[in-house]
Amino acid sequence: MLEISDLTVRYGKLTALDQVGIRVGQGEAVFVVGPNGAGKSTLLKTVAGLLRPARGRIDFDGQPVGGGAPERLCRQGLALVPEGRHIFRTLSVEENLLVGMMIRRDRAAVKDDLERILGLFPILRDRFRGVAGNLSGGEQQQLAIARALLQRPRLLMIDEPSLGLAPLVIDQVYASLRALNADGLTLLVVEQSTARVLDLATRVYVLRSGKVVLADTAEALATGVAMEEAYFGYAGQANG
Repeated sequence: MLEISDLTVRYGKLTALDQVGIRVGQGEAVFVVGPNGAGKSTLLKTVAGLLRPARGRIDFDGQPVGGGAPERLCRQGLALVPEGRHIFRTLSVEENLLVGMMIRRDRAAVKDDLERILGLFPILRDRFRGVAGNLSGGEQQQLAIARALLQRPRLLMIDEPSLGLAPLVIDQVYASLRALNADGLTLLVVEQSTARVLDLATRVYVLRSGKVVLADTAEALATGVAMEEAYFGYAGQANG
């Protein structure tokens, strides 16, 4: 579904991503993990069209999309939940969800999708008329994911869904992601923490200093040892 090859992204003279290669197949849950500053957010922003690559190729469904406008990529089925959630805090939960529907033209199906998503995140139904800024951090993360789902994406990208959340809340967020993936939604998730990754992931890429240093299936990484070694810089560099 998504094929990234030889991707290089720069901020001025600083190279944030260096010849990165990542593949996400239909129905997979692929995780990119790595320490702070590894280039993980840059990767998702580039795929989403928010940054332009200096070199390399991004294909979605066999078509090149690198450097495409974010609105066009959304219509093609790519959706991003950014780090920090970026909800509209002064608007209601309902109004935030309406933002997710703006690119939709199939109005007849929107109501059904909204009902299904409120069933997945019942707290949003309870707070539907309330101000989004009054939600807890975990509730805001659920709102950000729900808003992205209303775009009806075929690939959902999420940047650090566990950031700043309590362990019990992280469990709830991950349970939602597991349900979405089990229902057939393809996921590309960036995380700094490796704690829960292997329970959900199909495959894992470890990113350090803008380079893929390990890429393998979750099954092969089941002990977590190789992933931790790559994360902290003990493993040799591997191709993505």
